Amino acid sequence: MAHFQSFFNGEQELEIFQFIGQNQIMEKLPIWTESCMVRFGAVDKSDSMTLDSIFNFFQEAAISHAESLGVGREAMAQTNQVWLLSRMSVQVDRRPRFGETVTVRTWPRGAEKLFTRRDYDILDADGKAAVRASSSWIIVDISKRRPMRPQSIVDTMPRNDGLDALPAAAVSLGENPSLQKCREHSALYTDVDANGHVNNISYIRWIENAINPELLEQAKQMRLDINYLNEILRNETTGIWVAPIETNPAADETPPPAQAFAFEGRKENQTAFRAELRLW
Repeated sequence: MAHFQSFFNGEQELEIFQFIGQNQIMEKLPIWTESCMVRFGAVDKSDSMTLDSIFNFFQEAAISHAESLGVGREAMAQTNQVWLLSRMSVQVDRRPRFGETVTVRTWPRGAEKLFTRRDYDILDADGKAAVRASSSWIIVDISKRRPMRPQSIVDTMPRNDGLDALPAAAVSLGENPSLQKCREHSALYTDVDANGHVNNISYIRWIENAINPELLEQAKQMRLDINYLNEILRNETTGIWVAPIETNPAADETPPPAQAFAFEGRKENQTAFRAELRLW
């Protein structure tokens, strides 16, 4: 779900655990940290960061961290494996603004069954979290197109026990019978990444473009939960379905959101993704 072009120009700061043994120091990188500026292309008419830009920041930080841990794209390809993003939940407590310098952090959180967890946050200049997120990934055998048990990979990575960006792992979403089709997207050149399918950030743009843009521009806070269910290949057409949903808050949401929507992307007889967006 990720492309591997560097997005950040800022200096990278690493929080390092050092393990000292017989005249050797083994460095681990439990948390990956990048300082960067919110640039013009990352904001909307309100001068505040868009959801797709937030996903982009997180994607690039995760890729850099995986490379530093020895489980990046090339290393995984040597064993015929690839990381695929399965679920992601993002809570935007405050939208960073144009020109603001922020700190993007990401760290692995171990595994459960077939899923590995990776958390994220974006800190402001005072060190307060403006955005918090949790994601679930699967490791896929490229030739067999089947998920693999991740334990052998996860055992080589830091666990960061107890360091949760969100109270729970990324949310699993069910079907919504009220959805109505609002538009179609053909997967074009700019949607597809180095893995040969639509990048996870393109899904977020499709979601943003499916509702009234003024709702997004006026939102001070946001919550997006998305499940990536089936890949979309170049030139495949995906219908975008949407419906308003109850604005009941989640366990960590106070007060209830002002607007809430459910989304689904469908190609032929498959559901490609499901998502829920809440706006305050």
